[in-house]
Amino acid sequence: MEKIPLTRAGHTALNDELKMLKSEERPAVIRAIAEAREHGDLSENAEYHAARERQSFIEGRIKEIEGILSLADVIDTSKLSGTIKFGAVVQIVDEDTDEERTYQIVGEPEADIENGRLNIKSPLARALIGKDEGDSVEVRTPGGEKSYEILSIKYS
Repeated sequence: MEKIPLTRAGHTALNDELKMLKSEERPAVIRAIAEAREHGDLSENAEYHAARERQSFIEGRIKEIEGILSLADVIDTSKLSGTIKFGAVVQIVDEDTDEERTYQIVGEPEADIENGRLNIKSPLARALIGKDEGDSVEVRTPGGEKSYEILSIKYS
């Protein structure tokens, strides 16, 4: 199986979520199912069906996180430098709109574009990999070609 790159922060966040699901969410949903069973006829019991659905989601997420963690390749980004690679915090400017953005290039499980964490498999991240400060990159997006200039690269 292919290793899944994760930053140390991403690995910690997944571990924390897994602990929370196992120690808080799983017992809570088990209690909710037991409580709903006490109300009688399960075929027409909406609380029971909702709790079972929640339990299914929780168990699925636990399995998903355990799978990710078993294949995780935790990369210590504080020891990296130079051109853009996994873990880099990159400040770019859109050459058409002059809009500046800052992204950290992270693994797929920890990607969250709203919080500036860019999936390493995304077209923008793939275009940035190997580039240096001052370079321009062309990215093909659903909305057409976009040009970005790299303003800074940091590793933390």
